[in-house]
Amino acid sequence: MTAEEMLHSGGLYLPSDDALMAQQQRCMERLYDFNHTRPSEQEKRQALLREMFEEIGEACCIEPPLHANWGGRFVRFGSFVYANFNLTLVDDTHIYVGDHTMIGPNVVIATGGHPLLPVLRERGMQYNMPVRIGRNCWLGAGVIVLPGVSIGDNAVIGAGSVVTRDVPANVLAVGNPCRVLREIGEHDREFYYRDRRIDSGLLASDS
Repeated sequence: MTAEEMLHSGGLYLPSDDALMAQQQRCMERLYDFNHTRPSEQEKRQALLREMFEEIGEACCIEPPLHANWGGRFVRFGSFVYANFNLTLVDDTHIYVGDHTMIGPNVVIATGGHPLLPVLRERGMQYNMPVRIGRNCWLGAGVIVLPGVSIGDNAVIGAGSVVTRDVPANVLAVGNPCRVLREIGEHDREFYYRDRRIDSGLLASDS
């Protein structure tokens, strides 16, 4: 098994491998270029994202600065994904994000972990587990998603939550550790914020 294959195997490996570090440095150079673009250079940003990411759909927007261990090399974004400032991708293996998902500021999506056994951690051992985030999700500000987690379509993760286990589709989940608060349902078709009602005209094409 090659050093890069170890990244995606789920097994323990040494991230300090010379070949891995050389590849990672090349990715970080492109990330540096992206983070130093000007706000007026939107076309340049899009071109860099297409180089950096394993896959990125149409009309995605990532606000710099973006932080990523591999500069997005193992990240797949669908179309119309929006990520606010300071997104951190610990992308040592695959991260999948579905179409129309919104990611608030200061969100962390982590695939990398370390063994609890001190002797292995002292050696710098690491393992990686992929993260999957569904279509049309909303991750509030400061959310942390831990390795191996899957989040279902249309789920909303409240600000500051730490997602340690899978979250099903069509729910609001909050807290540390993150737990399902309730399903998204009829109440949410009537109110968008506390007692603020949704104009019925906005849902006419959805009925």
